[in-house]
Amino acid sequence: MRFDTIILGAGAAGMMCAAHCGGRVLVIDHAKAPGEKIRISGGGRCNFTNLYAGPQNFLSQNPHFCKSALARYTQWDFIDLVGRHGITWHEKTLGQLFCDGSSKQIIAMLLAEMDRAGAELWLHTSLRDLRMTEAGFELVVEREGARYDLSCANVVLATGGKSIPKMGATGLAYDIAAQFGLHVTETRAALVPFTFPDGRFKDLSGVSVPSRLSNDRTSFDEALLFTHRGLSGPAVLQLSSYWREGEAIRANLIPDLPLFDLLRERRQSAGRKALTTELARHLPTRLVEYLSAQIPMHGNLADQSDAALRALTDALSNWVLTPAGTEGYRTAEVTLGGIDTAGLSSKTMEAKEVPGLFAIGEAADVTGWLGGYNFQWAWSSGHAAGIAIAGRL
Repeated sequence: MRFDTIILGAGAAGMMCAAHCGGRVLVIDHAKAPGEKIRISGGGRCNFTNLYAGPQNFLSQNPHFCKSALARYTQWDFIDLVGRHGITWHEKTLGQLFCDGSSKQIIAMLLAEMDRAGAELWLHTSLRDLRMTEAGFELVVEREGARYDLSCANVVLATGGKSIPKMGATGLAYDIAAQFGLHVTETRAALVPFTFPDGRFKDLSGVSVPSRLSNDRTSFDEALLFTHRGLSGPAVLQLSSYWREGEAIRANLIPDLPLFDLLRERRQSAGRKALTTELARHLPTRLVEYLSAQIPMHGNLADQSDAALRALTDALSNWVLTPAGTEGYRTAEVTLGGIDTAGLSSKTMEAKEVPGLFAIGEAADVTGWLGGYNFQWAWSSGHAAGIAIAGRL
C-alpha cells in the first residue's frame, strides 16, 4: 500500500501532524488507543497548553531551535482550535490551561481533525522494518497478526521518548534516527521526583509546602511535596530537568514569608509560647517536628535572641539536600534530550541529510517545563511538519 506520509506514533504531536499533512496519510501506533499521555495528563483534564509558552520555557542543546515552530503555531492558535470544537477550559496557576471536562475531549478533537483531513489510523500496529528507497521509504508493519508492506514519500517520527515505559514508551525514534545517521543527544528522565536513601522523608509523606527550590543554574517557586521515596511536587519536577547526579539542591521553605520579623513581634506579645508551636503556625506541624531534630529550635520565644532567630530563618531558607537520584523513566513526565536538532530544520522538522524524514514532539531534543509546555511543543512541531509536507503535494 502506498501513502504520501506515514506517521509513527498516535500521540499529541503525531495526531496534530496528521491533521495538517494533506494527501494520503497513515498514522500507526502499537497502543490500543490513541493519545494515552493526553488521556492521563492533568489528572484527566489535560493541561493542554500554557498562556506564557515561549522559547525560554524549553531546554535543548540549541535553545533557539524551538523559536520558529512556536512562533508559527502559538498557544493562541491551539486555544482557538479548542474553542472551535466547543471545549471549555479554565486557567490554573502560572498560566496552565485545563479542560473543564475530560482530557478525552482533546483526543476526540484531534481524531476529528484527522478524520476531516482524511488521515487513517491503525492501532495495535508494530513497525518491523523501515528502509529508504529511491522513491522514499518502505515499511513492514504487523497489525493484529497480519503483515503489511507499505511505502511512502515521508516518514514522521512521533513516537515520543522513553517515559513512561508502562504505557509502552520506548526509544524507537532514537533507534530509527541512528539507523539513518542522525545524532541523538544524551537522554535523561525529566520532570521526575527525586529519591533519597533509607526512607529519609517517609514520616513526612503527604506533607506539602510552598518553596523555592534551586541549584546553581536555576530556581523555581512552587509547591514541594514529601513522599515515602523522597521529594516531588511542581518545584521538584521543574528542577529535576536541570539537575545532575551528585549535585546538591537548596530548599527555601519560607520563600515569601518574613519569618524573622514575625517571630520578633511574637516574642514581645507571646514570649511564653514554645518556638516550635509558633513555627507550626507558618509551617506544617509534621515538618516542624522533623526539622527540630536537625535545626536548633528548643525553648520558648522569649528565650530566643535575634541572632538565634536569624540563624533559624537562615536555616529554613537554605536547607541543603543531595538527592540520591530520581525515580527515572518509570514516573518521568518527559524525556530530556533526543534527536539532535542540529540535524533538523527548525522550520519544517525535517532531517537535513535524510529528505522526507521528520522528527517531532518529544522525539526531538526539545523539552518543556511542567505546565502545558510540552503539549504546546507537540502542537507546534506537529503543525510545522504537517504544513511542510502539505506544501509539497
